[in-house]
Amino acid sequence: MVGAGTLGKYPRLELVALLLGTGVVFWAAHVFSRLFGARMVNRLSWDVVRSTSKEERPIIKAAVPPAVAAAVAPLFGLGATGIAWLALAVALIGQVGWATVAASRAGAPRRLMILAGVINLFLGLLIVLLKVGLQH
Repeated sequence: MVGAGTLGKYPRLELVALLLGTGVVFWAAHVFSRLFGARMVNRLSWDVVRSTSKEERPIIKAAVPPAVAAAVAPLFGLGATGIAWLALAVALIGQVGWATVAASRAGAPRRLMILAGVINLFLGLLIVLLKVGLQH
């Protein structure tokens, strides 16, 4: 999304494909690394491959809200740049929200939940700074 301002003739469609494709690639990388680590400890089986693939599915799911935002952005009269910014904002909100939810589900005290949200907000804002820097 950071370089999405450089998309071609169909920026909305390309951004949706980029978001979903990146989610799938990150998911596959996570599955591979976990399976490789599991292979070092135990013998791999199809059950391990299936369960690992399922456990890592949230990575793909995280790409869906920004992709949906990019797909429906023209309803709000947004151009290519606006579409990219909307998708980035939705991704950042999701990043902060899910980090906080994950900390909560792990039983973290309130201050650690807030810290998880703040750190993820900071990391997301670094991505925004990269986007601004790369577009100018």
